[in-house]
Amino acid sequence: SDNQRPPLTVAEAAANPRSDFNRVVLPPMSYLHEKDKIENRWPAAEKFIRENKLNEFFGPKEAPLGIVVQGGMYNSVIRALQRLGLADIHGQTEVPLYVLNVTYPLLRDEFDDFCKGKDHVLVVEEGQPDHIEQQLGSYLYKLERKVKLHGKDVLPMAGEYTGQVLLDGVTDFLKVAAPEMLPGKVRAPNAEAPAIPDLSDTVPIRPPGFCTGCPERPIFAAMKLTEQELGKHQITGDIGCHLFGVLPPFEIGGSTMGYGLGPASNAAFDGGGDKRVISILGDGGFWHNGLSTSIGNMVFNKSDSVAVIVDNYYSAATGGQDVMSSRAHNDTKSTNNPISKALKGVGVEWVRQIDRTYDVGKLREVLREALTTDYKGPKVIVASSECMLNKQRREKPLRNKAIKEGRRMEVSRFGVDADVCTGDHACIRLSGCPSLSLKRLDDPLRDDPVAHIDQTCVGCGNCGEVADTAVLCPSFYQADVVHNPTRFERWRAEKTSQIISWLQRRRDAKRLRSEGVTT
Repeated sequence: SDNQRPPLTVAEAAANPRSDFNRVVLPPMSYLHEKDKIENRWPAAEKFIRENKLNEFFGPKEAPLGIVVQGGMYNSVIRALQRLGLADIHGQTEVPLYVLNVTYPLLRDEFDDFCKGKDHVLVVEEGQPDHIEQQLGSYLYKLERKVKLHGKDVLPMAGEYTGQVLLDGVTDFLKVAAPEMLPGKVRAPNAEAPAIPDLSDTVPIRPPGFCTGCPERPIFAAMKLTEQELGKHQITGDIGCHLFGVLPPFEIGGSTMGYGLGPASNAAFDGGGDKRVISILGDGGFWHNGLSTSIGNMVFNKSDSVAVIVDNYYSAATGGQDVMSSRAHNDTKSTNNPISKALKGVGVEWVRQIDRTYDVGKLREVLREALTTDYKGPKVIVASSECMLNKQRREKPLRNKAIKEGRRMEVSRFGVDADVCTGDHACIRLSGCPSLSLKRLDDPLRDDPVAHIDQTCVGCGNCGEVADTAVLCPSFYQADVVHNPTRFERWRAEKTSQIISWLQRRRDAKRLRSEGVTT
Protein backbone atom coordinates (compact mmCIF):
# COMPACT_ATOMS: atom_id res chain seq x y z
CA SER A 1 0.00 0.00 0.00
CA ASP A 2 1.11 3.58 -0.68
CA ASN A 3 -0.15 4.55 2.77
CA GLN A 4 2.83 3.90 5.04
CA ARG A 5 3.56 4.63 8.66
CA PRO A 6 5.79 7.72 9.04
CA PRO A 7 9.18 7.38 10.74
CA LEU A 8 7.89 9.60 13.55
CA THR A 9 4.19 9.77 14.40
CA VAL A 10 2.42 12.70 16.04
CA ALA A 11 1.84 10.63 19.17
CA GLU A 12 5.54 9.75 19.40
CA ALA A 13 6.58 13.36 18.88
CA ALA A 14 4.15 14.55 21.57
CA ALA A 15 5.42 11.90 23.97
CA ASN A 16 9.05 12.92 23.42
CA PRO A 17 9.19 16.73 23.37
CA ARG A 18 12.53 18.38 22.76
CA SER A 19 13.86 21.90 22.45
CA ASP A 20 16.50 22.69 19.84
CA PHE A 21 17.59 26.33 19.73
CA ASN A 22 19.24 25.71 16.36
CA ARG A 23 15.79 25.23 14.79
CA VAL A 24 14.63 28.76 15.66
CA VAL A 25 14.23 30.83 12.49
CA LEU A 26 16.10 33.90 13.75
CA PRO A 27 19.69 35.06 13.30
CA PRO A 28 22.24 33.67 13.69
CA MET A 29 20.58 30.26 13.21
CA SER A 30 18.79 31.40 10.04
CA TYR A 31 22.17 31.80 8.30
CA LEU A 32 22.97 28.20 9.14
CA HIS A 33 19.59 27.13 7.81
CA GLU A 34 20.27 28.95 4.54
CA LYS A 35 23.67 27.32 4.24
CA ASP A 36 22.14 23.90 4.87
CA LYS A 37 19.50 24.56 2.23
CA ILE A 38 22.03 25.45 -0.47
CA GLU A 39 24.56 22.74 0.37
CA ASN A 40 22.26 19.84 1.19
CA ARG A 41 18.52 20.28 0.69
CA TRP A 42 18.71 22.05 -2.67
CA PRO A 43 20.88 19.36 -4.33
CA ALA A 44 18.60 16.71 -2.81
CA ALA A 45 15.56 18.42 -4.36
CA GLU A 46 17.26 18.61 -7.76
CA LYS A 47 18.20 14.94 -7.53
CA PHE A 48 14.62 13.99 -6.68
CA ILE A 49 13.23 15.99 -9.63
CA ARG A 50 15.78 14.49 -11.99
CA GLU A 51 15.49 10.85 -10.87
CA ASN A 52 11.68 10.90 -10.78
CA LYS A 53 11.49 12.70 -14.14
CA LEU A 54 9.04 15.28 -12.83
CA ASN A 55 9.78 17.55 -15.79
CA GLU A 56 8.79 16.14 -19.20
CA PHE A 57 10.14 16.25 -22.74
CA PHE A 58 7.99 15.90 -25.87
CA GLY A 59 8.75 15.94 -29.56
CA PRO A 60 11.99 15.30 -31.46
CA LYS A 61 15.21 15.48 -29.48
CA GLU A 62 17.11 17.27 -32.24
CA ALA A 63 15.63 20.39 -33.81
CA PRO A 64 16.74 23.98 -34.45
CA LEU A 65 14.15 25.34 -32.04
CA GLY A 66 12.19 24.42 -28.93
CA ILE A 67 9.67 25.66 -26.39
CA VAL A 68 10.03 25.73 -22.60
CA VAL A 69 6.61 25.87 -20.95
CA GLN A 70 5.21 25.96 -17.43
CA GLY A 71 3.35 22.72 -16.74
CA GLY A 72 -0.02 24.42 -16.43
CA MET A 73 0.34 26.01 -19.87
CA TYR A 74 1.07 22.76 -21.72
CA ASN A 75 -2.47 22.12 -22.99
CA SER A 76 -2.79 25.62 -24.42
CA VAL A 77 0.62 25.44 -26.11
CA ILE A 78 -0.04 22.02 -27.64
CA ARG A 79 -3.41 23.31 -28.87
CA ALA A 80 -1.69 26.27 -30.55
CA LEU A 81 0.69 23.85 -32.28
CA GLN A 82 -2.27 21.72 -33.38
CA ARG A 83 -3.92 24.75 -34.97
CA LEU A 84 -0.68 25.43 -36.84
CA GLY A 85 -0.51 21.82 -38.06
CA LEU A 86 2.59 21.06 -35.97
CA ALA A 87 0.99 18.66 -33.46
CA ASP A 88 -1.85 16.13 -33.41
CA ILE A 89 -4.67 15.51 -30.96
CA HIS A 90 -2.56 12.93 -29.14
CA GLY A 91 0.14 15.45 -28.28
CA GLN A 92 2.70 14.31 -30.83
CA THR A 93 4.55 17.48 -31.75
CA GLU A 94 7.11 18.50 -34.36
CA VAL A 95 8.40 21.23 -32.04
CA PRO A 96 10.40 19.97 -29.02
CA LEU A 97 8.78 20.86 -25.68
CA TYR A 98 10.42 21.03 -22.26
CA VAL A 99 7.53 21.02 -19.76
CA LEU A 100 8.45 22.46 -16.37
CA ASN A 101 6.15 20.65 -13.96
CA VAL A 102 8.58 21.94 -11.31
CA THR A 103 9.48 25.60 -11.81
CA TYR A 104 11.55 25.92 -8.64
CA PRO A 105 14.28 24.90 -8.54
CA LEU A 106 15.15 24.92 -12.24
CA LEU A 107 17.60 22.23 -13.35
CA ARG A 108 20.51 23.77 -15.23
CA ASP A 109 21.72 20.48 -16.71
CA GLU A 110 18.25 19.52 -18.01
CA PHE A 111 17.84 22.91 -19.65
CA ASP A 112 21.33 22.73 -21.14
CA ASP A 113 20.61 19.30 -22.65
CA PHE A 114 17.35 20.61 -24.11
CA CYS A 115 19.10 23.61 -25.72
CA LYS A 116 21.85 21.60 -27.41
CA GLY A 117 21.69 22.01 -31.19
CA LYS A 118 18.98 24.66 -30.99
CA ASP A 119 19.21 28.23 -32.31
CA HIS A 120 15.97 29.58 -30.82
CA VAL A 121 14.07 28.72 -27.63
CA LEU A 122 10.73 30.19 -26.56
CA VAL A 123 9.84 30.47 -22.86
CA VAL A 124 6.08 30.43 -22.21
CA GLU A 125 5.69 32.00 -18.78
CA GLU A 126 2.38 33.57 -17.79
CA GLY A 127 2.57 36.68 -15.64
CA GLN A 128 5.32 39.03 -14.62
CA PRO A 129 8.10 39.50 -13.67
CA ASP A 130 9.51 36.93 -16.08
CA HIS A 131 11.50 35.01 -13.44
CA ILE A 132 11.92 31.81 -15.45
CA GLU A 133 13.00 33.60 -18.62
CA GLN A 134 15.56 35.65 -16.71
CA GLN A 135 16.92 32.59 -14.89
CA LEU A 136 17.20 30.54 -18.07
CA GLY A 137 18.83 33.50 -19.84
CA SER A 138 21.39 33.63 -17.03
CA TYR A 139 22.10 29.93 -17.49
CA LEU A 140 22.67 30.38 -21.23
CA TYR A 141 25.00 33.32 -20.62
CA LYS A 142 27.08 31.43 -18.05
CA LEU A 143 27.20 28.32 -20.25
CA GLU A 144 28.19 30.51 -23.23
CA ARG A 145 25.48 28.99 -25.41
CA LYS A 146 24.69 30.79 -28.67
CA VAL A 147 20.95 30.30 -28.28
CA LYS A 148 18.49 33.13 -28.89
CA LEU A 149 15.99 33.15 -26.02
CA HIS A 150 12.47 34.42 -26.70
CA GLY A 151 9.59 35.03 -24.35
CA LYS A 152 8.07 38.36 -23.50
CA ASP A 153 9.23 39.73 -26.85
CA VAL A 154 6.51 37.69 -28.60
CA LEU A 155 4.12 37.15 -25.68
CA PRO A 156 2.47 39.83 -23.51
CA MET A 157 4.11 40.72 -20.21
CA ALA A 158 0.78 40.68 -18.35
CA GLY A 159 -2.70 39.28 -18.77
CA GLU A 160 -4.16 35.82 -19.27
CA TYR A 161 -2.53 33.57 -21.85
CA THR A 162 -5.68 32.47 -23.65
CA GLY A 163 -5.67 30.12 -26.62
CA GLN A 164 -5.61 32.98 -29.11
CA VAL A 165 -2.84 34.82 -27.24
CA LEU A 166 -0.64 31.72 -27.29
CA LEU A 167 -1.46 31.00 -30.93
CA ASP A 168 -0.35 34.51 -31.87
CA GLY A 169 2.77 34.29 -29.70
CA VAL A 170 3.87 30.89 -31.00
CA THR A 171 3.19 32.08 -34.56
CA ASP A 172 5.37 35.17 -34.08
CA PHE A 173 8.10 32.99 -32.58
CA LEU A 174 8.03 30.60 -35.53
CA LYS A 175 8.12 33.50 -38.01
CA VAL A 176 11.54 34.36 -36.56
CA ALA A 177 12.87 30.91 -35.68
CA ALA A 178 11.51 28.68 -38.46
CA PRO A 179 9.13 30.40 -40.91
CA GLU A 180 9.22 27.36 -43.19
CA MET A 181 7.31 25.35 -40.54
CA LEU A 182 4.29 27.65 -40.71
CA PRO A 183 1.36 26.91 -43.06
CA GLY A 184 1.25 29.05 -46.20
CA LYS A 185 -1.64 31.25 -45.12
CA VAL A 186 0.20 32.25 -41.95
CA ARG A 187 3.42 33.00 -43.84
CA ALA A 188 1.65 35.37 -46.21
CA PRO A 189 2.32 38.90 -44.89
CA ASN A 190 -1.00 40.35 -46.05
CA ALA A 191 -3.27 37.49 -45.00
CA GLU A 192 -6.42 38.70 -43.28
CA ALA A 193 -7.07 37.59 -39.73
CA PRO A 194 -9.93 35.08 -39.44
CA ALA A 195 -13.23 36.60 -38.37
CA ILE A 196 -14.26 35.91 -34.80
CA PRO A 197 -17.76 34.37 -34.84
CA ASP A 198 -20.49 36.12 -32.85
CA LEU A 199 -21.87 33.48 -30.50
CA SER A 200 -24.03 35.80 -28.41
CA ASP A 201 -27.23 34.55 -30.06
CA THR A 202 -26.43 30.85 -29.62
CA VAL A 203 -24.44 30.69 -26.38
CA PRO A 204 -26.28 32.11 -23.36
CA ILE A 205 -24.37 34.62 -21.25
CA ARG A 206 -23.60 33.13 -17.84
CA PRO A 207 -21.83 35.69 -15.69
CA PRO A 208 -20.68 34.54 -12.24
CA GLY A 209 -23.06 35.21 -9.39
CA PHE A 210 -24.95 33.85 -6.43
CA CYS A 211 -26.50 30.38 -6.70
CA THR A 212 -30.23 29.92 -7.16
CA GLY A 213 -31.88 30.50 -3.79
CA CYS A 214 -28.70 31.86 -2.19
CA PRO A 215 -29.58 33.54 1.13
CA GLU A 216 -27.00 36.24 0.46
CA ARG A 217 -28.89 37.64 -2.54
CA PRO A 218 -31.69 39.23 -0.45
CA ILE A 219 -29.07 40.92 1.75
CA PHE A 220 -27.76 42.82 -1.25
CA ALA A 221 -31.28 43.47 -2.52
CA ALA A 222 -32.03 45.12 0.83
CA MET A 223 -28.79 47.11 0.62
CA LYS A 224 -29.73 48.24 -2.89
CA LEU A 225 -33.14 49.41 -1.70
CA THR A 226 -31.51 51.20 1.24
CA GLU A 227 -29.08 52.84 -1.18
CA GLN A 228 -32.00 54.14 -3.25
CA GLU A 229 -33.47 55.67 -0.10
CA LEU A 230 -30.39 57.04 1.72
CA GLY A 231 -27.88 57.41 -1.11
CA LYS A 232 -24.57 55.68 -1.74
CA HIS A 233 -22.19 54.80 1.09
CA GLN A 234 -18.55 53.73 1.09
CA ILE A 235 -18.77 49.93 1.16
CA THR A 236 -15.91 47.45 1.34
CA GLY A 237 -16.19 43.74 0.70
CA ASP A 238 -14.25 40.69 1.80
CA ILE A 239 -13.27 37.27 0.53
CA GLY A 240 -16.20 34.87 0.24
CA CYS A 241 -19.34 34.11 -1.78
CA HIS A 242 -20.69 37.53 -0.81
CA LEU A 243 -18.05 39.13 -3.03
CA PHE A 244 -20.41 38.40 -5.96
CA GLY A 245 -22.32 41.43 -4.67
CA VAL A 246 -19.84 43.69 -6.48
CA LEU A 247 -21.19 42.39 -9.82
CA PRO A 248 -24.42 43.41 -11.56
CA PRO A 249 -27.21 43.77 -10.74
CA PHE A 250 -26.14 44.89 -7.24
CA GLU A 251 -22.71 46.48 -7.82
CA ILE A 252 -22.21 46.93 -4.07
CA GLY A 253 -18.67 47.22 -2.73
CA GLY A 254 -15.69 49.26 -3.79
CA SER A 255 -12.84 47.01 -2.65
CA THR A 256 -11.95 43.68 -1.11
CA MET A 257 -9.04 42.76 1.09
CA GLY A 258 -8.02 39.59 2.87
CA TYR A 259 -10.27 37.09 4.60
CA GLY A 260 -11.95 38.94 7.43
CA LEU A 261 -10.07 42.18 6.79
CA GLY A 262 -12.94 44.11 5.17
CA PRO A 263 -13.94 46.22 8.19
CA ALA A 264 -10.29 46.81 9.11
CA SER A 265 -9.50 48.15 5.63
CA ASN A 266 -12.57 50.39 5.78
CA ALA A 267 -11.27 52.07 8.95
CA ALA A 268 -9.48 54.64 6.78
CA PHE A 269 -12.88 56.06 5.77
CA ASP A 270 -14.45 55.92 9.22
CA GLY A 271 -15.49 59.39 10.31
CA GLY A 272 -14.25 60.98 7.11
CA GLY A 273 -17.64 61.99 5.77
CA ASP A 274 -21.28 62.64 6.55
CA LYS A 275 -22.33 59.03 5.92
CA ARG A 276 -21.34 55.95 7.86
CA VAL A 277 -19.19 53.44 6.04
CA ILE A 278 -20.34 49.84 5.60
CA SER A 279 -18.27 46.65 5.63
CA ILE A 280 -19.31 43.17 4.57
CA LEU A 281 -17.71 39.91 5.69
CA GLY A 282 -18.80 36.30 5.95
CA ASP A 283 -18.95 33.93 8.89
CA GLY A 284 -15.88 32.08 7.61
CA GLY A 285 -13.85 35.29 7.38
CA PHE A 286 -15.23 36.42 10.75
CA TRP A 287 -13.89 33.37 12.59
CA HIS A 288 -10.72 33.17 10.53
CA ASN A 289 -9.52 36.69 11.14
CA GLY A 290 -12.34 39.19 11.37
CA LEU A 291 -13.23 38.87 15.06
CA SER A 292 -9.90 40.27 16.23
CA THR A 293 -8.50 42.18 13.25
CA SER A 294 -11.74 43.83 12.13
CA ILE A 295 -14.37 43.78 14.88
CA GLY A 296 -11.84 44.14 17.67
CA ASN A 297 -10.29 47.03 15.77
CA MET A 298 -13.72 48.69 15.44
CA VAL A 299 -14.32 48.41 19.19
CA PHE A 300 -10.82 49.53 20.18
CA ASN A 301 -10.91 52.60 17.92
CA LYS A 302 -14.55 53.45 18.78
CA SER A 303 -15.59 53.16 15.16
CA ASP A 304 -18.97 54.57 14.12
CA SER A 305 -19.21 52.31 11.08
CA VAL A 306 -21.55 49.44 10.19
CA ALA A 307 -20.50 45.83 9.60
CA VAL A 308 -22.76 43.23 7.99
CA ILE A 309 -21.78 39.64 8.77
CA VAL A 310 -23.18 37.19 6.22
CA ASP A 311 -23.81 34.03 8.24
CA ASN A 312 -24.69 31.07 6.01
CA TYR A 313 -23.69 28.40 8.59
CA TYR A 314 -20.58 27.23 6.69
CA SER A 315 -17.37 28.26 5.06
CA ALA A 316 -19.42 27.98 1.89
CA ALA A 317 -16.99 29.39 -0.69
CA THR A 318 -14.42 26.67 0.05
CA GLY A 319 -16.82 23.73 -0.06
CA GLY A 320 -19.15 23.95 2.93
CA GLN A 321 -16.85 23.16 5.83
CA ASP A 322 -18.16 23.75 9.36
CA VAL A 323 -17.12 26.86 11.28
CA MET A 324 -17.59 27.70 14.95
CA SER A 325 -21.09 29.10 14.39
CA SER A 326 -22.34 26.21 12.21
CA ARG A 327 -25.66 24.78 13.39
CA ALA A 328 -24.92 21.14 12.70
CA HIS A 329 -23.65 18.81 15.40
CA ASN A 330 -20.04 17.82 14.75
CA ASP A 331 -18.43 14.98 16.70
CA THR A 332 -14.90 16.33 16.28
CA LYS A 333 -15.46 20.10 16.22
CA SER A 334 -17.10 22.67 18.48
CA THR A 335 -20.06 24.22 16.64
CA ASN A 336 -23.16 26.21 17.65
CA ASN A 337 -21.14 29.13 19.00
CA PRO A 338 -23.28 32.18 18.08
CA ILE A 339 -21.57 35.05 16.29
CA SER A 340 -23.66 37.55 18.25
CA LYS A 341 -22.30 36.16 21.51
CA ALA A 342 -18.72 36.57 20.29
CA LEU A 343 -19.47 40.14 19.20
CA LYS A 344 -20.77 41.09 22.62
CA GLY A 345 -17.79 39.34 24.18
CA VAL A 346 -15.34 41.73 22.50
CA GLY A 347 -17.40 44.79 23.41
CA VAL A 348 -19.88 45.40 20.58
CA GLU A 349 -23.03 46.81 22.18
CA TRP A 350 -25.15 47.50 19.07
CA VAL A 351 -25.85 44.03 17.59
CA ARG A 352 -28.86 43.06 15.46
CA GLN A 353 -29.57 39.42 14.65
CA ILE A 354 -31.59 38.58 11.51
CA ASP A 355 -32.55 34.88 11.45
CA ARG A 356 -34.14 34.89 7.98
CA THR A 357 -32.33 36.86 5.31
CA TYR A 358 -35.18 36.36 2.82
CA ASP A 359 -37.19 38.93 4.80
CA VAL A 360 -35.99 41.81 2.63
CA GLY A 361 -38.27 44.32 4.33
CA LYS A 362 -36.89 43.59 7.79
CA LEU A 363 -33.32 43.70 6.50
CA ARG A 364 -33.95 47.10 4.96
CA GLU A 365 -35.39 48.39 8.24
CA VAL A 366 -32.36 47.20 10.22
CA LEU A 367 -29.94 48.68 7.68
CA ARG A 368 -31.79 51.98 7.79
CA GLU A 369 -31.61 51.94 11.60
CA ALA A 370 -27.87 51.21 11.58
CA LEU A 371 -27.16 54.05 9.17
CA THR A 372 -29.36 56.65 10.85
CA THR A 373 -29.29 55.86 14.58
CA ASP A 374 -27.89 58.40 17.05
CA TYR A 375 -25.83 55.67 18.69
CA LYS A 376 -22.09 56.28 18.36
CA GLY A 377 -20.00 53.16 18.18
CA PRO A 378 -19.60 50.01 16.07
CA LYS A 379 -22.85 48.61 14.73
CA VAL A 380 -22.94 44.99 13.56
CA ILE A 381 -25.76 43.19 11.73
CA VAL A 382 -25.63 39.38 11.68
CA ALA A 383 -27.74 38.15 8.74
CA SER A 384 -28.27 34.39 9.07
CA SER A 385 -29.76 31.81 6.72
CA GLU A 386 -28.39 28.47 5.60
CA CYS A 387 -26.42 28.17 2.36
CA MET A 388 -28.97 26.91 -0.16
CA LEU A 389 -26.47 24.62 -1.87
CA ASN A 390 -25.75 22.76 1.36
CA LYS A 391 -29.41 22.82 2.33
CA GLN A 392 -30.42 21.20 -0.97
CA ARG A 393 -27.67 18.61 -0.65
CA ARG A 394 -29.12 17.60 2.70
CA GLU A 395 -32.86 17.91 2.10
CA LYS A 396 -33.31 16.87 -1.53
CA PRO A 397 -32.31 13.19 -1.10
CA LEU A 398 -34.57 12.93 1.97
CA ARG A 399 -37.48 14.50 0.08
CA ASN A 400 -37.02 12.26 -2.96
CA LYS A 401 -36.85 9.20 -0.71
CA ALA A 402 -40.06 10.20 1.06
CA ILE A 403 -41.87 10.71 -2.25
CA LYS A 404 -40.65 7.35 -3.50
CA GLU A 405 -41.95 5.70 -0.34
CA GLY A 406 -45.38 7.22 -0.92
CA ARG A 407 -45.31 9.77 1.89
CA ARG A 408 -47.06 13.11 1.46
CA MET A 409 -44.65 15.96 0.66
CA GLU A 410 -45.16 19.62 -0.24
CA VAL A 411 -42.69 21.42 -2.52
CA SER A 412 -43.04 25.17 -2.97
CA ARG A 413 -42.64 26.61 -6.43
CA PHE A 414 -42.89 30.20 -7.54
CA GLY A 415 -44.12 31.61 -10.81
CA VAL A 416 -44.96 34.83 -12.61
CA ASP A 417 -48.45 35.58 -13.90
CA ALA A 418 -47.72 36.69 -17.46
CA ASP A 419 -51.05 38.56 -17.64
CA VAL A 420 -50.12 40.70 -14.63
CA CYS A 421 -46.40 41.23 -15.34
CA THR A 422 -45.81 44.72 -16.72
CA GLY A 423 -42.49 43.81 -18.34
CA ASP A 424 -40.41 46.52 -16.62
CA HIS A 425 -38.00 43.86 -15.26
CA ALA A 426 -37.39 45.76 -12.00
CA CYS A 427 -37.69 42.45 -10.14
CA ILE A 428 -34.72 41.07 -12.08
CA ARG A 429 -32.62 44.17 -11.45
CA LEU A 430 -33.16 43.74 -7.70
CA SER A 431 -32.68 39.97 -7.65
CA GLY A 432 -30.34 38.64 -10.32
CA CYS A 433 -31.49 35.09 -9.61
CA PRO A 434 -30.41 32.59 -12.33
CA SER A 435 -33.89 31.03 -12.20
CA LEU A 436 -35.55 34.38 -12.94
CA SER A 437 -35.29 35.06 -16.66
CA LEU A 438 -37.32 36.49 -19.54
CA LYS A 439 -39.94 34.96 -21.79
CA ARG A 440 -41.59 36.36 -24.91
CA LEU A 441 -45.35 36.03 -25.15
CA ASP A 442 -47.25 34.89 -28.22
CA ASP A 443 -49.16 38.16 -28.14
CA PRO A 444 -48.85 40.73 -30.96
CA LEU A 445 -49.91 43.51 -28.57
CA ARG A 446 -47.04 42.90 -26.14
CA ASP A 447 -43.54 43.35 -27.53
CA ASP A 448 -41.56 43.34 -24.28
CA PRO A 449 -40.70 39.96 -22.74
CA VAL A 450 -42.13 39.23 -19.30
CA ALA A 451 -40.39 37.81 -16.25
CA HIS A 452 -40.34 34.03 -16.07
CA ILE A 453 -39.24 31.52 -13.40
CA ASP A 454 -37.80 28.28 -14.77
CA GLN A 455 -37.70 24.80 -13.27
CA THR A 456 -34.40 25.36 -11.46
CA CYS A 457 -36.29 27.41 -8.83
CA VAL A 458 -35.80 26.06 -5.30
CA GLY A 459 -38.68 28.00 -3.79
CA CYS A 460 -36.70 30.39 -1.60
CA GLY A 461 -39.25 33.16 -2.19
CA ASN A 462 -36.71 35.95 -2.64
CA CYS A 463 -38.25 37.19 -5.89
CA GLY A 464 -41.64 37.69 -4.28
CA GLU A 465 -40.12 39.27 -1.17
CA VAL A 466 -38.20 41.77 -3.30
CA ALA A 467 -41.27 42.60 -5.38
CA ASP A 468 -43.32 43.14 -2.22
CA THR A 469 -40.71 45.22 -0.39
CA ALA A 470 -39.94 47.38 -3.42
CA VAL A 471 -43.69 47.73 -4.17
CA LEU A 472 -43.37 46.24 -7.63
CA CYS A 473 -46.12 44.59 -9.67
CA PRO A 474 -47.96 41.76 -7.84
CA SER A 475 -47.26 39.20 -10.55
CA PHE A 476 -45.41 36.64 -8.42
CA TYR A 477 -47.33 33.72 -7.00
CA GLN A 478 -46.48 30.69 -4.91
CA ALA A 479 -47.72 27.21 -5.78
CA ASP A 480 -47.35 24.34 -3.34
CA VAL A 481 -46.93 21.11 -5.29
CA VAL A 482 -48.30 18.20 -3.23
CA HIS A 483 -46.74 14.79 -3.86
CA ASN A 484 -48.75 11.74 -2.76
CA PRO A 485 -51.80 13.80 -1.72
CA THR A 486 -54.38 12.45 0.72
CA ARG A 487 -57.77 11.18 -0.44
CA PHE A 488 -59.43 14.37 0.80
CA GLU A 489 -56.90 16.56 -1.08
CA ARG A 490 -57.55 14.67 -4.32
CA TRP A 491 -61.32 15.08 -3.85
CA ARG A 492 -60.91 18.79 -3.08
CA ALA A 493 -58.69 19.32 -6.13
CA GLU A 494 -61.26 17.61 -8.35
CA LYS A 495 -64.13 19.73 -6.99
CA THR A 496 -62.05 22.92 -7.21
CA SER A 497 -61.26 22.18 -10.86
CA GLN A 498 -64.95 21.64 -11.60
CA ILE A 499 -65.95 24.93 -9.94
CA ILE A 500 -63.24 26.87 -11.78
CA SER A 501 -64.32 25.36 -15.11
CA TRP A 502 -67.96 26.33 -14.41
CA LEU A 503 -66.94 29.89 -13.51
CA GLN A 504 -64.85 30.20 -16.66
CA ARG A 505 -67.74 29.01 -18.86
CA ARG A 506 -70.07 31.45 -17.09
CA ARG A 507 -67.63 34.33 -17.63
CA ASP A 508 -67.24 33.50 -21.32
CA ALA A 509 -71.01 33.35 -21.74
CA LYS A 510 -71.45 36.79 -20.13
CA ARG A 511 -68.76 38.25 -22.38
CA LEU A 512 -70.47 36.91 -25.48
CA ARG A 513 -73.86 38.31 -24.38
CA SER A 514 -72.34 41.74 -23.68
CA GLU A 515 -70.95 41.78 -27.21
CA GLY A 516 -74.38 40.97 -28.65
CA VAL A 517 -73.40 37.51 -29.87
CA THR A 518 -75.89 34.68 -29.53
CA THR A 519 -75.02 31.03 -29.52
